[in-house]
Amino acid sequence: MLKLTVKPGEYVLIGEEVKIVFAGGSAKNLRILVDAPKKYNIVRSEALERYGMAADPGNEVRHYPERQISAEAQDKIKSILMAERKRIRREQRAASKG
Repeated sequence: MLKLTVKPGEYVLIGEEVKIVFAGGSAKNLRILVDAPKKYNIVRSEALERYGMAADPGNEVRHYPERQISAEAQDKIKSILMAERKRIRREQRAASKG
């Protein structure tokens, strides 16, 4: 285990993908920011204890589950994007003529 003393604004890099920033705090609380890819399961010990889980691989607590978008919703998104692109092209053509 590594013990560090850091000042607010300083950070620690873990590998090339994980950055932990010390954001300040008080005598009883410490605020940190963790910037890591979604592939890493980052869970507070309190959450593990609440769910009665050990911090072992495979015991993942997902606070924000990935939701699948229905095919209907994907089609609507595509049509909205296409309509927006057409509108922008029309406006650009009109601006270049005027």
